[in-house]
Amino acid sequence: MSEKGIEAQKNYPLKKKLKEIFWGAWCMQTNWNYERQMNTAYMYAMSHCIDRLYPDPEDIEKKKEAYRRHLEFFNITPQFAALTLGISEAMEEQYAEDPEHFDPKMINSVKVALMGPMSGIGDSLFQGTIRVIAMSIGISLAQQGSVLGPIIAIAISIATSVPITWELAKFGYTKGQEFVKQISESNVMDKVMFVCSVVGLFVIGGMSATLVDITTPLKFGDSFVLQDVLDGIMPKILPLALTWLMYWIIKKGKVKPMWVIIGCFVAGIILNYFGILAA
Repeated sequence: MSEKGIEAQKNYPLKKKLKEIFWGAWCMQTNWNYERQMNTAYMYAMSHCIDRLYPDPEDIEKKKEAYRRHLEFFNITPQFAALTLGISEAMEEQYAEDPEHFDPKMINSVKVALMGPMSGIGDSLFQGTIRVIAMSIGISLAQQGSVLGPIIAIAISIATSVPITWELAKFGYTKGQEFVKQISESNVMDKVMFVCSVVGLFVIGGMSATLVDITTPLKFGDSFVLQDVLDGIMPKILPLALTWLMYWIIKKGKVKPMWVIIGCFVAGIILNYFGILAA
């Protein structure tokens, strides 16, 4: 491990680190994709820290490993990405400094654990409250013919988003350092990993139930409705089964995601045509 990289990261001014995290959060919607959503933007936001930690040619494999680590699926309210970015940077520093005793899997586990709850808070705050207030005031003024309508709407959004994003970046990085230090000293890494994994499974289960919408219209006579039977076994069992099938195909079958998407598209048309599945 490069001592030079660790020292470079430690000596890098805190304000500059926070600026990188802040602007990384603001760019979180760039290059959004349907497969892993904000992953490339998250990796880019982390790349400044990673490049400083692994500057030497002999560290190239560690750098690639870190890049791949932050290319996993990620989605969150953009402003709240500053919090997870700050924590991730603090954890990457700890891993670079003490790779023998710090499990890098914990970095993504914490990200996944925070992704769901922080999105719930962030969407309610920014999308469900601030945006509604800003647009209501802006539209009201615009209907009266005032040019201040869109200006005030934008000003309200910026005046709230900017300071919150900055403080979340600061809180995530500084408290993330304390968090990492505490779990390292108290030897509770396994417990934290377990809790993060459980929360991550809750997030995946919730996304499967809400984002995957398939049912079956099959029935035999008037008394046997297959969908009712499946719901009696476990609600949303078909979306869950489809999610795990996609996971198995990609991970175990080594099939590229694009072929899986095309396969789902074709299979959906065929199964819907014959009345086996409905969406």
